[in-house]
Amino acid sequence: MLTLAPEIEVLARFGRALADPIRCQLLLALREAPAHPSDLADKLEISRTRLSNHLACLRDCGLVVAVPVGRRTRYELADPRLGHALDDLRTAVVAVATDRACMDAADKGCC
Repeated sequence: MLTLAPEIEVLARFGRALADPIRCQLLLALREAPAHPSDLADKLEISRTRLSNHLACLRDCGLVVAVPVGRRTRYELADPRLGHALDDLRTAVVAVATDRACMDAADKGCC
């Protein structure tokens, strides 16, 4: 049974998923279209084992779902609105990156 996560948990899960560049690439690839793991591994040029670990993380975060298609499994975004959210985040990051920089990045280990 699926349940809805509280707002803070949703944001934390999204942040955890976006914390890794490969998972970001996966989300962006699935934003374009659902895909089978073998196609995703080829597209990202990573091993299927490594891909499987990242897909498991994205599934656990609730951002992607596995859809059985015959004897194969296809992955897609759990909610089409996630594609829009990714587009909004990409735009916001670009806008912020050109306007200001974190002055304490070296001391705080951020940015």
